[in-house]
Amino acid sequence: MPVISTSAVRRTALGATGAAVAGIGYASLIERNAFILREATMPVLPPGSSSLRVLHISDLHMMPGQKLKQQWLRELDRLEPDLVINTGDNLSHQKSVPAVVQALGGLLSRPGLFVFGSNDYFAPVAKNPLKYFKKDHRRVYGAPLPWKDLRAAFTERGWLDLTHVRRDLEVAGVRIATAGVDDPHLQRDRYDTVAGAPNPLADLRIGLTHSPEPRVLDRFADDGYDLVLAGHTHGGQLVLPGYGALVTNCGIDKSRVKGPSKWGEHTQLHVSAGIGTSPWAPYRFCCRPEATLLTLVAAPPKRPAAESNRGLSTSETVSR
Repeated sequence: MPVISTSAVRRTALGATGAAVAGIGYASLIERNAFILREATMPVLPPGSSSLRVLHISDLHMMPGQKLKQQWLRELDRLEPDLVINTGDNLSHQKSVPAVVQALGGLLSRPGLFVFGSNDYFAPVAKNPLKYFKKDHRRVYGAPLPWKDLRAAFTERGWLDLTHVRRDLEVAGVRIATAGVDDPHLQRDRYDTVAGAPNPLADLRIGLTHSPEPRVLDRFADDGYDLVLAGHTHGGQLVLPGYGALVTNCGIDKSRVKGPSKWGEHTQLHVSAGIGTSPWAPYRFCCRPEATLLTLVAAPPKRPAAESNRGLSTSETVSR
């Protein structure tokens, strides 16, 4: 058996420690601020429909002094989306509401829908990272956040609050039936308040939830919604090359931790990896902060079940 010298062990340990420090530095100082715009095409509209551009933003986790994030968000209005959808966790500090409103800027003048997440209601708190690997861990809530002020700011500018509400609207000539629930991560969802088939005259049926919990996704799918949008997962936040996300922080499987997928035979799901992080876990690795521009297009004619998983296409560009 070969003999390994003490100096070789020391060099190996120092090398591993250096790599870990470099990785933490990259994740917390560089990638956490390397914002990206993703694009995805989702075939959910009736045949013959014109396309609809939907900007999906989520999990801003805004702190008042995050100027780089705020500037990047302001530039998203240049995309000129037909509809903006915000799936919650906007705040991380009691004084963040003005920063969120100013950062969203012109987007608040466009048609918009929103639901809130846990970090709109309660400030984040420090926790043991290993708790994320336990789905049934006891949750500790931080100080209350000014979610009512944020809701007032959104609704005064014309965005629609979908918390346990069904609303119909028309955007760019497309009739849309919508519904949303409060955050399932906090057990605040009450789907029965919006249950039932959406307006049959609608061209598109959209459901909103902050956390993509299967019990909620199943209800939306059973009621016939074409598209459900969610956030919460941060795309896993820490992703290992060749393996993927370590956790989803909710009930969905890791293959759906971000981006488009199908939920059942009819419903399509889009999960945003989000724009921010908790101030107590300020890092991302192989999972850049993102907003997503969804181009909704006409669905192809129905095909045999064996081919039902086809039809999603994604691309990626950087917004500067």
